Formats: sequence, C-alpha cells, structure tokens
Amino acid sequence: MAAATLRNKRPFVVLTIFLAFLLLHQADKLLIGQVLEDIQRDFAIDDAAAGALGAGALIVAALGYPIWGYLFDRHARPKLLALASVLWGLTTALSAVVTTFPAFLITRGSTGIDDSSYPGLFSLTADYFSPKTRGKVNGLLQLTGPFGFMLSLGVVLALKSSIGWRNIFLLTGASGIVIGILIRRFVRDVQRGASEPEMADRSDMPTFKLDWPAVRALLKRRTLYALFLQGFFGVFPFNVVQFWFFVYLGRERNYDETTIFWIMIAAALSMSVGTVVAGAAGDALFRRIKQGRLLVCLTGVLVSAVLLLITLNLPSSSSPLLFGTALTVTAFFTLFSGPNIVATIYDIALPEVRTTALAAQYFIENIGAASAPLLVGLFSASIGLSNAIMLICVSTLALCGVFLAAAVALIPKDITALRQEMQERARLGAS
Repeated sequence: MAAATLRNKRPFVVLTIFLAFLLLHQADKLLIGQVLEDIQRDFAIDDAAAGALGAGALIVAALGYPIWGYLFDRHARPKLLALASVLWGLTTALSAVVTTFPAFLITRGSTGIDDSSYPGLFSLTADYFSPKTRGKVNGLLQLTGPFGFMLSLGVVLALKSSIGWRNIFLLTGASGIVIGILIRRFVRDVQRGASEPEMADRSDMPTFKLDWPAVRALLKRRTLYALFLQGFFGVFPFNVVQFWFFVYLGRERNYDETTIFWIMIAAALSMSVGTVVAGAAGDALFRRIKQGRLLVCLTGVLVSAVLLLITLNLPSSSSPLLFGTALTVTAFFTLFSGPNIVATIYDIALPEVRTTALAAQYFIENIGAASAPLLVGLFSASIGLSNAIMLICVSTLALCGVFLAAAVALIPKDITALRQEMQERARLGAS
C-alpha cells in the first residue's frame, strides 16, 4: 500500500533533515547582509558594487533552476540534494579565502549554484505528505527563512569580533558538507505522486517521470502565469530588507548594533509565527474553497504593503521601540505567500512536472530578487537609502496584489483539471 510505503520511508526523519538543510543554508545566504559593511570596508567598495554582490548569487541561481528542475524530475532526488549541499559548502568556503573584490564577486556568485535545488526538496516533501497538510508542512519548512536569519544574527554577534567574517563563512560552509552526508545516508526517494488521494488504495503505484506531454499540460494551467508574475515582484521586498536593512538601520536611523539586533530578532520571530499561521490558514480555507490558499496570500500582500509604508515613514526621531514594534507587526504578514504558493503549484501540476513547475517559479523569482538589491543600491545615490527601500518594496507589493487577484479567479478550473487527470490515471491503472 502507498500509505505503508510512506511510513516505511520515515517522513518525519526526512523532514527533520530537510529542516536542518534549509535552516543552515538560509543562515549562510543571509550572513552577507549582516557583514556587508565589513565587506565594503575590506574591499573599499560603494553601495552600487555592494548591490552587485547581492545580485550575483541570485542570477546564478536563476540560471540553475531549469537545469536542477529537469534533473530532479528525471533522476533520484536525494542524491541530487546531497550534491547540492556539498556544493554549498565548497563554494561558501571558496568565497571566504579570496583576497580581491573581483574574485570575491565571482566566488560569492558561485554560491548560487546550490540555491536552485530547493524545488527538488519541496517536490520530495510533497510526495511524503498529502495535499491536506502541505500548507502546514511547507509553512514549517519556510520557517527556516526567519529562523535562519536569527541564527545568522546570533552567529555574527557572537563570532564576528573574535574570528572575523571570513571564518564565519568557513564555518557555515563546513555545515553544508555535513548536511550533504546526512542526506545521502538517511533520505530515500519515494514514487512521484505517492501521497495523492487518488493513489491511496493502490497496491501497484505507477511510475511518473517528466515527459513533454506533461509539460504541455502544465503550460495550459493559466494560474501559473499569474503566479509567475507575482513571483517576479513578490521577492523584491524580502531581498531588499535582508540585504540592505542593517545598513539602513545604522546609517539612516543611527541605531547601534545591539538595538539593530533586537529589532531584527523581534521581526524575524514575528515572521516565523506568520509563516506557520499562513500555512495552517491556507490549508483550512483550501478545504472549504479552491481559492483558499491564494486568498491568504492576497491578504498578506495587501496588509504588509500598507504596514511597510507606515513603518518606513516613521520619523527618524521616533524611538527604536516604536519603529521596532511597527516593523514586527509588518513582518508577521510578510511571508504569507511562501507556504501557500508552493502548495498551490502542487495543487495544479502533475506529479512528474512539479519540480519543473516550481523551478520555473523560482527561476522567475530569482530574476526579480537579483534586481532588488542592485536597484536599491543605484537609487540610493539619488533619492537616499530610505526612499529607495520604500519605493521598491511598496510598489512591487502593490503589483503582487493585482496578479494574485487574477490567480484567485483562475485557480478553480486548474485544480479541477488536475483532480480529473489523477482520477483518470487511478481508473486506468485499476482496470
């Protein structure tokens, strides 16, 4: 039975390893924003050059998504994830030892190679957990974003003055190699589509692999195009904040390192709670209406846009407590889309093309993400860092609201099409 197969594969052991992978990987990715001023000082670079640092790894990751997506839909996913983890360790370590800015720009960009492996991880997770719980599971996995942020904050605060930013990168790089070994040892693949409800009573689970008819069927899901557009703009605010906010709080608001630390910890904790709430709310509303997950996304985008505009317009003379409280409330809604967008893609994509579909989503998101830090760095010179952050973040959130509204209108037809296809496969297999 498929259910028994899933139990034998110990899904919660696998989930624990995936949580460790994402947590440490996110901490490694987010470190650069917290040591950016040290890097600027060591290499004597301005904001525009620093913005290019933020864009490099994101561009490399974007180019890698089609390749990783194809490989994950054709081959054993755990082996590829283990390879990605080892590459994470090696490229991060390499970026820690170079001594010139051009070399650092190249090696830091190379750390994006493994970033595009995430769709394979989420695809494998989807085959361990049923559609009814995917929002919560994805919410748990995406907790690693804010918790990774907090972990990187703690590491920088504890170790930067004693061992320096280069040795911190060596430390996080080593963790990637360790996680790669754990994935290779303990994570096993499961059949694609094993957790779909139509396959629950099948004793002979069919094998699904990427083929062009499935890709053509995927391209007919009109909801995807709305999700792609919102994905391009939706990543701007998060990437701007994680890359530039430490500089902004110190330079524009004159907060000391301890104040910045506690403000960002509070915001990250709030974001974590919001991610879990969003995933659970998406699952609950999805059981009632097909648009449920996307309505949660739309709520998060619109509320966070209004709150961010209010927060960034607080006078620089405002107390750190007031600003920190406003930022913390805003952060709660920031990642409402995260767990629900992934689950929505799996609600409309056939099992054999889910990694490809999510890789396409992340490819487009990374193109947007690569633009965000660079645009802020360029606008900063003419309108100031605070205004540049506000302009980029609020305008892109408003656009996301438009595209998510379109997705809400399109999603029912695409979900119905997938369920009918899975029922037909189950019927043909049983006959």
